Amino acid sequence: MIRRVLLGIKRNLLYVVVASLVLGLLAGQVFDAGTKRLLQSAITPVLFLMIYPMMINIDLKEVLNVRDHVAPVALSLAINFAVVPVLAIALARLFFAGNPAYAVGLYLIALIPTSGMTAAWTGLADGDLEAALVAMAANLLTAVVVLPAYLSLLVGDGATFDPGALYRQMALFVVVPMIAGNVTRRLLLRKQGSSGFRRLKPLFGGASSLGVMAIVFIAMTMRSQAILSDPIGSAITIVPLVLFYAGLLLVGVAVGRTLLPTEQGIALIYATSMRNLSIAVAIAAASETLPTEAILPIALAYLLQPPLGAVYMHYRRDVVAEGRAVGDVVRSLV
Repeated sequence: MIRRVLLGIKRNLLYVVVASLVLGLLAGQVFDAGTKRLLQSAITPVLFLMIYPMMINIDLKEVLNVRDHVAPVALSLAINFAVVPVLAIALARLFFAGNPAYAVGLYLIALIPTSGMTAAWTGLADGDLEAALVAMAANLLTAVVVLPAYLSLLVGDGATFDPGALYRQMALFVVVPMIAGNVTRRLLLRKQGSSGFRRLKPLFGGASSLGVMAIVFIAMTMRSQAILSDPIGSAITIVPLVLFYAGLLLVGVAVGRTLLPTEQGIALIYATSMRNLSIAVAIAAASETLPTEAILPIALAYLLQPPLGAVYMHYRRDVVAEGRAVGDVVRSLV
């Protein structure tokens, strides 16, 4: 029963996030102050439990294989930490000049690249899975180091910001779960073997997805009044996100096709277009200095990122590999 629930949440994460967002906004209108304080006290344990299962699926030994995948990893780092921040800054200044809180949300999306789905989509699209795994580890560890410094430059006077507090959050919500996840991974591999561990892996993703559902609900409940006070302004937040993801895909495709073999190019596209929204929402929800309204753009990004990964995967697998017409593939999906 638990397995079916977790796998169902993972498979339907897009709908789960939308439902959690809507329910949280509604709950925030009726919950009293005491209930909201109780929910706020649950943020830290929920965030840890959300990120820890995700880290079990990451093999830290892959970081040592960077030398075997220098080109795709180096290009992913260059795009994620040089090109993508410039794109985010341009969109934030264009669309969020009057709302620095939403700009912070976009910066968090931009500066924490790769998710667990990076490897999954790469494999489904017949890309270089090992290169994707190495890029995931390298980019995530780089984000731990550079995120506070980048945000201190980007946020400026637009929001109160404490880089030291963010470093502590990154340690709590990334480094500690990563170490705990790696220890758990080793223990499970020793006890269950490789085949047993592969059977358990989908459950970790499901548990992490359950945490995403809970944290989006809590975050939206806490900021319901502020968000619904300007519903139109909140809704159009999705416009710059669409442009952001379109830009990521275009850059990844252009660089991958120009500089890499096909399989590594696919890995590069997913290593740059998929963002770690779980960690982004964790930092936004737990921060005492960043504006919690920053969670809204991150929550809306959940509506765009999974379809983007699926559409490009079907394009690679069904249009390019099998030679089917784009129209036939679209009709088979709808």
